[in-house]
Amino acid sequence: MSSSAADPFAARLNSDVRQRHPTASAASENVEDTSQQKQQQQQSEANAAASRVKKTYGKTPDGTVFVVPTTHDMVTQLLDPREPKNLSDVAVLAIIALHFLAAYYLPWGVKRPLFAAIFMFWRLAYNVGIGYLLTIQSKYKLLVTWAKRWKLFENPATGKNPRPWLYNLLKKELETKIPQDYKFEEAPIEYNTWLTFRRVVDLILMCDFISYCLFAIVCAHKPDGEGLFMCFARWAAGITLVGFNLWVKLDAHRVVKDYAWYWGDFFYLIEQELTFDGVFELAPHPMYSIGYAGYYGISMMAASYDVLLISIIAHAAQFAFLVIVENPHIEKTYNPPQPRVRCESEAGSQLQEFASEYSVPSTTGRHDNTPLPVHNLIGLKNLDFFRITDVAIVLLCAYLAVVTMVTPNTRFYQALFVLHALAWRLWYSFGLGVILTMQSEEKMFTRHFLKYGESVGEAWRQWKGIYHLSNCLCHASFIAACYKMYEFPADWTYGWALLKHVVGLSLIALQIWTATSIYESLGEFGWFYGDFFFDSKRQLTYTSIYRFLNNPERVFGTAGLWGAALITWSRAIFLMALAGHFLTLAFLAYVEKPHMQKVYGRNLRDDAGVTKFIKRSLPPPVTEWQQSIDKVLDETKHFIDEFVDAARSRLATGSSTIVKDTSALFNKYPARLTLSKISADLAGYDPKHYGLSLAGTRVVGTNEKATGKESPNARVLKDVKTQAFEYGAPIRVKWTAPANHSKKDWVGLYMVTDNRSREITEVPSLGRWVPTNPGEYDTTTDQGMLVWDQPVEKKSEDTDLVEGEMIFEGDKLWWTQGVFEFRYHHGGGHHVMSISEPFEIQIPKFDDEHMDVDISGEVGERAVEAALLPVIRNCLDRDPDIAPSNAEERFGGHVERDGKYARRVVYAIRHMFGIDFAPAVVLADGNVRRLAWRICHAKEVLAPFSMSHTNGRTTPVDSKFSE
Repeated sequence: MSSSAADPFAARLNSDVRQRHPTASAASENVEDTSQQKQQQQQSEANAAASRVKKTYGKTPDGTVFVVPTTHDMVTQLLDPREPKNLSDVAVLAIIALHFLAAYYLPWGVKRPLFAAIFMFWRLAYNVGIGYLLTIQSKYKLLVTWAKRWKLFENPATGKNPRPWLYNLLKKELETKIPQDYKFEEAPIEYNTWLTFRRVVDLILMCDFISYCLFAIVCAHKPDGEGLFMCFARWAAGITLVGFNLWVKLDAHRVVKDYAWYWGDFFYLIEQELTFDGVFELAPHPMYSIGYAGYYGISMMAASYDVLLISIIAHAAQFAFLVIVENPHIEKTYNPPQPRVRCESEAGSQLQEFASEYSVPSTTGRHDNTPLPVHNLIGLKNLDFFRITDVAIVLLCAYLAVVTMVTPNTRFYQALFVLHALAWRLWYSFGLGVILTMQSEEKMFTRHFLKYGESVGEAWRQWKGIYHLSNCLCHASFIAACYKMYEFPADWTYGWALLKHVVGLSLIALQIWTATSIYESLGEFGWFYGDFFFDSKRQLTYTSIYRFLNNPERVFGTAGLWGAALITWSRAIFLMALAGHFLTLAFLAYVEKPHMQKVYGRNLRDDAGVTKFIKRSLPPPVTEWQQSIDKVLDETKHFIDEFVDAARSRLATGSSTIVKDTSALFNKYPARLTLSKISADLAGYDPKHYGLSLAGTRVVGTNEKATGKESPNARVLKDVKTQAFEYGAPIRVKWTAPANHSKKDWVGLYMVTDNRSREITEVPSLGRWVPTNPGEYDTTTDQGMLVWDQPVEKKSEDTDLVEGEMIFEGDKLWWTQGVFEFRYHHGGGHHVMSISEPFEIQIPKFDDEHMDVDISGEVGERAVEAALLPVIRNCLDRDPDIAPSNAEERFGGHVERDGKYARRVVYAIRHMFGIDFAPAVVLADGNVRRLAWRICHAKEVLAPFSMSHTNGRTTPVDSKFSE
């Protein structure tokens, strides 16, 4: 079909070229081998080839490919005298002329209602009539079926067409409108049906527009008391909107051509990529949205509320046509559902999702924990009275409505309702903004639920409930405040009363449409800021309203607030709208933007469609000026950011140094002023005869990261290194004392920073002490003594010495990290005779990055188990009745009865893996293997926002994209 249509066109083109060059034609007849003839032939072939390249090819549902002829728009076909006319054109022009005659000759009292009815008739013919035809064609191809059934395009020569006159009429009508590149007999039936459908559309659309303009003319008047300036402004604004409307239509037709203008894709498809630039970058569905701006411009020029009302009705009907007719066909044609995936891992994926939902170990591997949108929150259709969030919203909104209705509209209650709405707005924008910022930087919200053994899915559900409740009550309280401040107009025709309500309701509708478009584009995942909680691994796609604006909430997201301010005409509501708009802008700038830059980085788009269109539309001088301004602003912003960052780091460093230096001063000088009274029983005892030495399980492979300026690399080299022992591991202490030492001597364990004095211990030991000799105290502190008063071999004629050994374990240890020391005390008092070498208690961090371990795999879980088992054995006092010997063995019953064991374990996990669990998690899991799985699951969830841990505190790692 394509070749048969292309060859005649090429032949006609060659013939036209020869006719335009009679000299060359004569030469070709007389001198066949001249160079001029060859040149003409080459030119003809080149033109024909170029013509074939520019052809547009269509494809019918049965696969037939054909050349789509060139057609012209409706106005050109009807009104351009250079275009050929046919009978249908004459009919359309005659019907239009009847409209003008009626507007001229009918009485004024009849014109307004008559033309309102005429316009509504044509509008219904457009939205209902054409909409019905397109719907049945989209679903059932019924228009083409009717054409086949009635044999409209069946050649009478075959003897099968019972109405040859109709065939000849249609053939003449269509071939007259398309004189080139079209043959009625050879065109597919789908294309001929579309051309016939176009003639009906031309009639309806032209009459629809003409009847509207005539209705505006018969309604036009000059308002009483209108000044010259207001009249000029009204007409200037109206003409501007009409001109803008005209440009939108022309530019849209330039992009989509007649094919999409007349809904050609309901009949056939074209094999051509359409570039949706120009007006299609300015607004969604520009022909139906901003393409109706001229209606409101004509309403302004007519100065008639009747015209404005009928314009709003027509515009709303056009949106209904878009939603009911066009959008379903667009989705079916250009966005078909994905084919069903069938694979063996489908059941495993479902099991993984179940494991993620209920925080149980999955036996099929790791998975992406992004929640599926099954039980949504947004929309009345998702209202569920079995869900606490929905019940709370309904009850609170009902309560607010009752209070609003029963309280009087006094100034006190008006102020109370405005302050109430302002408080909710502050919580909604500022309070939730702080939570999201902490979630972005530290995963604070998720960590809280992981702490109690919940999953990230539970954190996500709770956050959605909080946000949804706050959103609903923020807007409900604002509506209640508006109700309190609203006064019903006594006269709707006086002043700007009606216009304020129309514009205000339009702004409210704009905000509702914006919110709906955002939700349709982002879904519940984006609506509730899911990328603050999950590593969704989604690519940014700018669809729907985001194709035109990067942040539609910046302007349109608060349009309803200004609409309410217009309707109420209240100063308080105006200030509320201003505050709401300002808080929204601050939320976008300080909450959303930093997180988006951190997560998506360079994938973020610089300019949206509207911005690109405006920049391209600016004249060159203005473009250069705008670029220079942008450069200055970028440099200024960069300078301010660098200055603030530098100041923040200096202040933070300075503050830390001041505190440190001040603490050192207070620790240094008060010790010098301490007056120690020497006890009489210390006479004859020399502290140099006392000594303490330590032995314990040393920490190995601490994975401590250092730059060379921190501990331990920056310490001064010395013979004795500060010892580092494992968290919870028993520590053996050997003591040495004179043979005549007091039997009430004792050794206590303290943090180095707890005591300022080296001579006297100033703080209680809190049970972390062991006596040197048994039976001297009426308590059970004798536990821990191993050896006492063993003679030490003399090395000289010095004092006789004895030694002993004790062990600190269990409750006698400090279950925290830090630097500690042992102190030997004399005679049951707090006089210090000897202090041990300081030592450090450490919990080695599990660094899966530097150990080349994938924490999300089975190997990673085994590595976590191996690292966790000895730590948990230490936390359970290495007691065979309590501590497990392997990863699968359950903890002893003491763990459930005494919460101290679980507290020790969660502290160790927090510092070892950076995961904060509640003690109840240890009791629930009951063994090392389950705890290891839970840790791996939590680290996998928190991996996209990896943290660096210092002294038990978490701080976000700098992102190269963060500002």
